Amino acid sequence: MARELRLGLNLGYWPGAPPPGAAEAIAEAERLGFDSIWTAEAYGSDALTPLAWWGASTTSIRLGTAIVQISARTPAATAMAAMTLDHLSGGRLILGLGVSGPQVVEGWYGQPFARPLSRTREYISILRSIWAREGPVTSEGPHYPLPLSGGDGVTGLGKPLKSSLRPLRSEIPIYLAAEGPRNVALAGELCDGWLALFYSPHHDGFYRDALREGLARPGARRSADEFQVAATVPLIVTDDVEGATDALRPIYALYFGGMGAHGANFHADVAIRMGYEAEVARIQELYLSGRKAQAAAAVPRALLEQLTLIGPPAKIRHDLEAWRDSIVTTLLIAGDPATLRAAAELVLG
Repeated sequence: MARELRLGLNLGYWPGAPPPGAAEAIAEAERLGFDSIWTAEAYGSDALTPLAWWGASTTSIRLGTAIVQISARTPAATAMAAMTLDHLSGGRLILGLGVSGPQVVEGWYGQPFARPLSRTREYISILRSIWAREGPVTSEGPHYPLPLSGGDGVTGLGKPLKSSLRPLRSEIPIYLAAEGPRNVALAGELCDGWLALFYSPHHDGFYRDALREGLARPGARRSADEFQVAATVPLIVTDDVEGATDALRPIYALYFGGMGAHGANFHADVAIRMGYEAEVARIQELYLSGRKAQAAAAVPRALLEQLTLIGPPAKIRHDLEAWRDSIVTTLLIAGDPATLRAAAELVLG
């Protein structure tokens, strides 16, 4: 059954410096009735500071992180930041979390990447315990033991503590970024929403099955009707579909070809599941050998058109029907105020 879609403005992370025009785009998004704005982090700008800075100029639009990387902060540090920002925004925070990948986790944060699902489960459990504020928080670990009681340099003087700050909401929404089936199922079990990257409504049976499994687990937080799915999707209104495709190809070549290594690229696995195994192998071969322009040219237009909304208004309206019939509840798009106005007309009506 077709559903109404919401819109979110995806500001991402900074490509070298603060993005020009962000404040104007945020103001226009709120004026147009966008549901949310979202920031991100990789290994440069962080997600929380820009969200607080830009969010201070808004009054109603929700503020989301897509994503806060769990290896960047202890669970307690993330819980504190979330409570603080939720207070300052009047209860508008959506905490989007993700594990990132081994290259960033081990190369940038100096943390082990092993057992990401187990770490995520423990991390979220501690967040919720802190926000519930029912008593001093303890955790048996093994990833985030509280209090820390053993190991080199540990004094043994640590004691369980209860947050000195009373959260505005003890149920701050958590969305989980996920691409693989076990992680998507974990989102369905533990979280209020799923942050989907490289989602195609034409290949969503895989995701429906994974979410259904998680939502059916004992103790799952949300029903299928309550659960939210926010999907990042490039939206470009243009009569030059080929030109728009060419503009997007380098981005997808980077993610499918340059993120990770052969056999260890979660993003590439998405396209492989869609039936593009040979094409992805070629993109990876070209990109990892330094031939980035050729790798971009090798990204098939048919693949991109299943992952994006590009073309003239009539084509986008037609393509949107598949998204309305999907499990997606919010489309996260990027763009200047003119793009946001076009998106609002097409999606919100």
